[in-house]
Amino acid sequence: MIITKEVEIGGKKLSIETGRFAKQSNGAVMVSYGDTMVLVTVVASKKTNTTLDYFPLSVEYKERYFAAGKFPGGFIKREGRPTEKEILSGRLIDRPIRPLFPSEYNNDTQIAAFVYSFDGENDPDVIAAVGASAALAISDIPFLEPIGEVRVGRINGEFIVNPTVSQIKESDLELTIAGTETSIMMVEGESLEASEDDILNALKFAHVEIVKIIDLQKELVAACGLPKMVVETKLINQELVNEVNALAYDKYKEVVYSVLTKEVRYAKNDAINAEALEALAEKYPEDETDIKNILHDIEKDLMRKRILEEGVRLDGRNLTEIRQITSEVGIIPRTHASALFTRGETQSLTTVTLGTAKDEQIVDGLGEENKKAFYLHYNFPPFSVGETGRYGGQGRREIGHGNLAERALKFVVPSKENFPYTIRINSDILESNGSSSMATVCAGSLAMMDAGIPVKKAISGIAMGLVKEGEKFAVLSDILGNEDHLGDMDFKVAGSVEGITAIQMDIKIQGISFEIMEKALAQAKDGRMHILGKMNETLAAARESISPYAPSLIFIQINPEKIGAVIGQGGKIIQGIQRDFNVEINIEEDGKVAIAGVNIDDARRAKDYIKGIVTDPEIGMEYVGKVIKIADFGAFVEFIPGVQGLLHISQIALERVNKVSDFLKEGDIIPVKLLKMENGKYSLSRKALLEDQKATEKKENISEIKEI
Repeated sequence: MIITKEVEIGGKKLSIETGRFAKQSNGAVMVSYGDTMVLVTVVASKKTNTTLDYFPLSVEYKERYFAAGKFPGGFIKREGRPTEKEILSGRLIDRPIRPLFPSEYNNDTQIAAFVYSFDGENDPDVIAAVGASAALAISDIPFLEPIGEVRVGRINGEFIVNPTVSQIKESDLELTIAGTETSIMMVEGESLEASEDDILNALKFAHVEIVKIIDLQKELVAACGLPKMVVETKLINQELVNEVNALAYDKYKEVVYSVLTKEVRYAKNDAINAEALEALAEKYPEDETDIKNILHDIEKDLMRKRILEEGVRLDGRNLTEIRQITSEVGIIPRTHASALFTRGETQSLTTVTLGTAKDEQIVDGLGEENKKAFYLHYNFPPFSVGETGRYGGQGRREIGHGNLAERALKFVVPSKENFPYTIRINSDILESNGSSSMATVCAGSLAMMDAGIPVKKAISGIAMGLVKEGEKFAVLSDILGNEDHLGDMDFKVAGSVEGITAIQMDIKIQGISFEIMEKALAQAKDGRMHILGKMNETLAAARESISPYAPSLIFIQINPEKIGAVIGQGGKIIQGIQRDFNVEINIEEDGKVAIAGVNIDDARRAKDYIKGIVTDPEIGMEYVGKVIKIADFGAFVEFIPGVQGLLHISQIALERVNKVSDFLKEGDIIPVKLLKMENGKYSLSRKALLEDQKATEKKENISEIKEI
C-alpha cells in the first residue's frame, strides 16, 4: 500500500511517500520538495554487536548525475568516490540522528540516501535528512523521536526557510538546523558577521518549520509505522560495579582532581584500568568489556560532578577561562606565508599558497560546474594524538573540519578585483587536545595576514562544551578533548569583532533548550574576543607586500576580438609566450589578460609582447621581439607574432658591431623600437632604446649631483 503525506514548507510542498520503493529494507521513503527527490532507506542487523564500544551507525549519501540530466566525468562515466559535497551532506544526516537511539541499542544500522531528481534550486541534503528520520520512524528500528531539518537564509533582514540555490547567493546568513519537537539537535552554517541575537532568532524561526515536519512524520507513523524491536537492557552486576569502584574510584578521583597534561592523564588512567582488569580477571573472566565501561563511567561521573558542583575543570580552569595561547608567523621560509597557533595542547601549523586562475579548484556536481579561488585543507595526522595510523585520503571528519574553517574565513577574503590570486590554506594539526578546527581558523587568519592578503579583519574560533544533569547545566569555554568526549555538546563558533562568520553545533543528548544556546553564544563571544586580542599581539594587520616567492601578477585589457591573435592557431602563440618569458597567462572572455611570473620583469616583458600583438605596428613604438635569424648585416626579429623586421648591424648596440653573433643569438628575447615602415618592410633599432636609457640615467645622475 502506497501512503503519501504532505505539508507546505517555505511555500513549497514537502511530500513523503512510502510503500512503493525498496520494500525489503526496514524502512524506505521517497521525499520530494519541488522537483527534487531523494530515496532514503534504513536497514539494521538482526543481531546486537556486543564487541563494539560505539554505536555502529553508517550514513551513505549519493548524488547521481542522472538526477540533473548530466553525465559523470572521467573515462568510465560512472560515479566514483564520494565528493566533498556528498560527505558533508552525509554528516548533516548523521549528526542530529545519532544521539536519538537507545543507549542499549548496538545493532549495525545503515542509512542510504540516493538523489534521483534535482531541480537545480532545492538542495537535496536537508530533504535527505528528513527522509532518514521518516524512514527510521516508520521502521521497526528503535528511534527515540523524529527530527526535522531545514536550511535558513536571510535576504534584506527577512528569514527564508529552505532558500533556493539562487536565494542562498543573495543571503547574508545560511544555517542548516535540525531539531526535535522540543529542542535543537544540530546547527551548521555561515553568516556575514551575524550577531548572537541573529543566530538565536534564526534557530527559533527554523524550529517552527521543524515542528511541522515532525508532525508530518507522526501522521505517517500513525498510518503505517511498525512496532519497534525490543532492545534488551543488560542487567548490571551490582557486585561487579561495587568491586570496580572499590578498586578504582579513589584513584580516578585523584587523577580527575589533579592538573595534568593530556599524556600524563591518559597514562595514569591506563594504569588504573590495567590494575583493575588484572585484579578482576580471575573472578570475572568474561566481563572485561563491562569492567571497562564501569571504569569509563567513573571518570565521566567524577568530571561532570566536579564541574557542576565546584565549577572546576580537568585542567583546573573555571568554566569561562581560555587556555594559554601562543602564536608565531613567517616561520617557514619558502612558503608564501605560515603561522603556528597553539592553544593549550592543541596546535595548528598552517601555510598559505598564492596562485593564479589556473590553480582554482573546479567543483562539479549536480549543479553547474563552478570554480573556487579560495579553499582550505585540514589534515589530522595520527601523531597529533600520539598514535600510529594509516596515511591515506582525508576522512569525513577532516573534510567536515576543513569545510567549517573555510566557511569561517572566506568572508574576509578580498574580492578577485582587489586581490586576483587563488588562495590555498593548508592546516596540519601537530597536537590535538580539543578544538583543532578552531585552531585552524585562528592559524589561517594569521597566515593570510602574513601572506600580505588584504583581509578585512581577523577571525578567531572557539569550541564550547556542556555538562547537563537534569535541570542543572554548565557551559564550558574552550573545551578539552576529554570534555568533548565526556560532555554533552561540541559547539564551535568563529567570527570577527563584529560578528559570527561560521557556527557548528553537535550534541550527545536528546536536545538542548534555547536558554542553553543563548548562554553558549554569549560565552563564546567573550572567548572569541579574548583570542582575537592574543592574535593581534602577534600580527594585527596584513603585511604590505606578498612573499617574493609568490607569483607576480600583471593585468592587461585587450579587445576581445584580438584574443585569437594572442592565443594563435592551436595555442601556438600563447604557449610560446609562456615558454619564452617563463610566465603563466590566463585570458578571460572579456579580454582581461592575467600574466603571472615568478620574476616581475619577465611578466612585464610578456605584457609588452602581448601589447605588441594586439596593437597595429606604429613608428616609435617599443616592442619585445625574438631573434629569428642572424645575418652578416644584422638580425631578423619577430616583434609581433608572424611579423618580422630587420635589426640592422648599425642598430644593435651603442658601440661599433663587427660581428652580429658577438651580441645576439637566435632565440634571444630583446626590446626593439620600430623606426621605419616601408612597402611592408620594418626597420628596428635596439640602439635607440639603449640611447634613451643612457640619456635617462645621465639626467638622473645630474639631478642627484644638484641635490648634493
